[in-house]
Amino acid sequence: MDAALRVCSSPVAPRCSAKPSPLDPSICQPTAVGLPCWKRPACGPLFTRRRCVAERSKEDPPVPALAETEDEKTQSDGDTEVSVSSTAVIDNREEEEEAEDTKEEEQLETRLTYNIVFVTAEAAPYSKTGGLGDVCGSLPISLASRGHRVMVVSPRYLNGDSDKNFAKAVDVGRRIKIPCFGGEQEVAFFHEYRAGVDWVFVDHFCYHRAGNPYGDRYGAFGDNQFRYTLLCYAACEAPLVLTLGGYMYGQNCLFLVNDWHASLVPVLLGAKYRPHGVYKDARSILVIHNLAHQGVEAATTYQNLGLPPEWYGALEWVFPPWARTHALDKGEAVNILKGAIVTADRIVTVSQGYSWEITTVEGGHGLNELLSSRKSVLNGITNGIDVDDWDPASDKYIPFHYSIDDLSGKAPCKAALQKELGLAIRPDCPLVGFIGRLDYQKGTDLIRLALPELLQDDIQFIMLGSGDPDTEDWMRSAESTYREKFRGWVGFNVPISHRITAGCDIFLMPSRFEPCGLNQLYAMRYGTVPVVHCTGGLRDTVENFHPFAKEDSGQGTGWTFFPLSKDSMLGEFTFCTTASVWNGWYLLVAADDARIFVGENR
Repeated sequence: MDAALRVCSSPVAPRCSAKPSPLDPSICQPTAVGLPCWKRPACGPLFTRRRCVAERSKEDPPVPALAETEDEKTQSDGDTEVSVSSTAVIDNREEEEEAEDTKEEEQLETRLTYNIVFVTAEAAPYSKTGGLGDVCGSLPISLASRGHRVMVVSPRYLNGDSDKNFAKAVDVGRRIKIPCFGGEQEVAFFHEYRAGVDWVFVDHFCYHRAGNPYGDRYGAFGDNQFRYTLLCYAACEAPLVLTLGGYMYGQNCLFLVNDWHASLVPVLLGAKYRPHGVYKDARSILVIHNLAHQGVEAATTYQNLGLPPEWYGALEWVFPPWARTHALDKGEAVNILKGAIVTADRIVTVSQGYSWEITTVEGGHGLNELLSSRKSVLNGITNGIDVDDWDPASDKYIPFHYSIDDLSGKAPCKAALQKELGLAIRPDCPLVGFIGRLDYQKGTDLIRLALPELLQDDIQFIMLGSGDPDTEDWMRSAESTYREKFRGWVGFNVPISHRITAGCDIFLMPSRFEPCGLNQLYAMRYGTVPVVHCTGGLRDTVENFHPFAKEDSGQGTGWTFFPLSKDSMLGEFTFCTTASVWNGWYLLVAADDARIFVGENR
């Protein structure tokens, strides 16, 4: 079993010599999932290297011409006179140095290009419930702009409201049968080419239902393991069976699997493909956006996944005694995310701070020891944002535009938001906003606890989000109780989220843990000052404001509080709302607008 788990855990493996491109359809012609039915094993490097001008110039070196000048010297060699110009020699040396500099610059521009396959449960604008959808909707476009060939594989969710998002995706006419859950499940592929990216949508009737991608108002869907098992199998087959733009992606791919929904991909590569000589040169990177969700199901469901029995250990999970339901409960389960942690070639989190937190008992959610054992391949890269979509100078959803050079449009945005939501138009009253899922992780219980005391001060508060039904009911009740100061918008609305981000003075994020967080990045981009709990990516991206730094002119991009408590959060609010009368506040707003985390930085 140990050998099986190590089959694809090494980030470095010997590579075969270059052979004909695996993109040639004549090479890749599978007839069933994971079977050794190839005409010829596609071998070769994971990337293709572009030959730069400097390399080509070596083949045909230019012949320099000697220029004659007045200080020419004549040397006699028998009956032959040879003219040698000292100036020409110097010129030649200068030309050679310039040519060397040019070669170095051209070599620096040489890039490695990959066939990259994103596997994700959501990708904006097609489907989105949070930061995962934002990142998987913008990062592929950024990578494609750098010369990589990029495919995104995601389910085709149809619930009535989302149908229009897939209107431009066309059926490619390819069907595959996936052996899992006691039978063969047939799935179809839809494709849209947009912004240099191949957007591939897996179609099956299990994705056609009301609600969000993961559940409805009654809770999470009971067949989510089945739904995302289909996604993982389809993602492994897509590069081998789909001809996109005239070529297949082939076997030499880099799979970026996001969260537990896609975590079967590296397991399938090791268990069902590589033993048959397929995907030998492919690599996988697990991107952890939220470790709290791991895809844990009963141990008896392992047989439904279509994996060999000897691979059970990769997914095996045993709950500690205190977490078991009764005395006879053995706590045996399968953990999909654990399987990817064991088998992926690299593991990446969405911030440096979170990559450390998940190796601790407090932040590891039971996987901290396993993640600590893989520290050599564990890294954190802070999420970036799409600065074209989130740009206060051109945002189509806000009524007035502004920038770091001209902040005059921010105050009118605030007034317009207050008017739209029926609040008193008061430029001098701090306007606080919250946008996010209404659940325990986001700290909404802390907001509920602190709101009565918070609204005793002269502030206005706006909340936008959906999730926990009790919290949704509380928002409606709080709006009736604090009619002059509080507004609650149950649900998610893209235009209003942009207007809240632009119109508010303060953006609150009291998250218990936050792998990265994008809303604080959006807020800083729009000059809205974040007040955040000092954890994970919030700690990495928000610099605590020190009003007396830099000769009392102030330094920082927001306020952080710790520990996570009502008193700690209220104390920070008291400080920052008082600070809003300082001139330093507007320096803070300008600093926020200048601090941009661009998606390409990933």
